[in-house]
Amino acid sequence: MSERETMPPATTSEPPGSARALPREALEIASGYAFTGPALDLGALMWGGECLPDAQIRIPLTMLNRHGLVAGATGTGKTKTLQLVAEQLSAQGVPVFLADIKGDLSGVSAAGQPNDTVRARAAEVHQEWTPTGFPAEFYALGGLGHGIPVRATVTSFGPVLLAKVLRLNQTQEQSLGLIFHYADTKGLELVDLKDLRAVVAFLTSDEGRAELKGIGGLSAATAGVILRSLTAFEAQGMADFFGEPEFDTAEFLRTAPDGRGVVSVLELAAVQDRPQLFSTFLMWLLADLFHDLPEIGDAEKPGLVFFFDEAHLLFDDASEAFLDAITQTVRLIRSKGVGVFFVTQTPKDVPSDVLAQLGNRVQHALRAFTPDDQKALKATVKTFPNSAYDLEELLTGLGTGEAVVTVLSEKGAPTPVAATRLRAPASLMGPLDGPALDEAVRTSALYGRYAQAVDRESAYEKLTSDRPAGAKGPEEIKEAARAPKAKPQPSMVEQVVGSGMFKSLARSVGTQIGREITRSLFGTARRRR
Repeated sequence: MSERETMPPATTSEPPGSARALPREALEIASGYAFTGPALDLGALMWGGECLPDAQIRIPLTMLNRHGLVAGATGTGKTKTLQLVAEQLSAQGVPVFLADIKGDLSGVSAAGQPNDTVRARAAEVHQEWTPTGFPAEFYALGGLGHGIPVRATVTSFGPVLLAKVLRLNQTQEQSLGLIFHYADTKGLELVDLKDLRAVVAFLTSDEGRAELKGIGGLSAATAGVILRSLTAFEAQGMADFFGEPEFDTAEFLRTAPDGRGVVSVLELAAVQDRPQLFSTFLMWLLADLFHDLPEIGDAEKPGLVFFFDEAHLLFDDASEAFLDAITQTVRLIRSKGVGVFFVTQTPKDVPSDVLAQLGNRVQHALRAFTPDDQKALKATVKTFPNSAYDLEELLTGLGTGEAVVTVLSEKGAPTPVAATRLRAPASLMGPLDGPALDEAVRTSALYGRYAQAVDRESAYEKLTSDRPAGAKGPEEIKEAARAPKAKPQPSMVEQVVGSGMFKSLARSVGTQIGREITRSLFGTARRRR
């Protein structure tokens, strides 16, 4: 360990009852966190093996939209850090979104339970600990788990994110984009997966193949891959995540009647064995917010802070174009008042272009048991500013609930690196019991809006319906009268393509329903509200 980090604390004698003078190095670090405006309290500075409670480590509220990273090995306290920050944001009137991978963040809505460990930590860091619960809403992807169902239509999810979920290659992703383009322009709404399958089947039929001929076409082999991927996807129980009513991400921006921000907890424990799905769904939520929110520039406090857990899963096997879209979204969403915190094990899990956007860092302990671990440790140290600590040794010696912190000051400059003993969350550090969680979900004002799935007429119904003659419109009746009487009975696809209903869909390009949907960086579509 370096002499700088192991330098003994000052031994200046102090009058009884007075605060002990800080060592010079610790004083220099602490001065970097002496903010004048509202800030979140993370904990107390650690120096020379001691906790110095008079040197508080904080994050300016105005800098929370400059994004951040919470990293560390499993079991080092990342989840409690999320809970601690979420509580203080809520208390400051800022809504929070939490991805709950392990299912133990639901306790944020209930008051914490005092015990010797909590009391000892509060005394160490000079924290006035009061058991407190915070306003919370609980969600679950497609209703799988305890929570209000969160669904997306296939149309709004878009081809780019869906291609990642289906693990398609670049060529297949481009073909999927053509399919979406066709559906958009023809007014064929892709609400659920059977809608998408119906459109793919039509476009590979003899009658439908010509529809895409002018823009590249859709090969039977590629269509087969897409259909097989959809079938496998549904076989894993994924169909429920796509449908209506589609979740409105504006629900995440609410505050409670008492002015505190609502903490939105998305339970992912039931789908944690399907990481590709939930990580991509989290990106859809973020992309949808980006698509809908207005520009507000820098504000006194963020409109939402979004915690993106298991972030490395989003970047695994991602194409260059996909990474570029993530980078642009993270860079630009700041001006819309949204802060994004990526949560993962090491900074190297996040691409450098994204990592460069993350101004606030909370790094928990890392392990260095293997050569790969040691390489990751050295890479992590290089991502920090110059420090008075020997970071390689410090990061491997941190205990649970301790972290290395550097944030952006109120002027936007990085603060000195500070080893920090973190505060204890005031809410319950564990999950709510099942009955209490179910009761919270059922009594939510949002339950009636999203709980019951709806299957209305969309692409599948439009392409497979066989309306009786009495239901035909005037144009269809005229066309039927002009048709040759001796013509053999047409196939179902021929009936659909030749129907006035389908032709009216084709002519609807340029109308409100038929106009091609404007899509964002990720191909997501703004929903019609």
